[in-house]
Amino acid sequence: MTLSRNALFLLIGLLVLGLRAVSYALYQEKKQPEGVEISVGKNGLSIKEK
Repeated sequence: MTLSRNALFLLIGLLVLGLRAVSYALYQEKKQPEGVEISVGKNGLSIKEK
């Protein structure tokens, strides 16, 4: 199966876009949320601003 040059560039472009989308999704998942953290522990209620 031979691919034309344009089809090859399209395939590479789609792979790059897919990689960027996955990288961004992983970044968003690992990023610490901004705002206020509320936790309940043995010392009672704790509220911290991030």
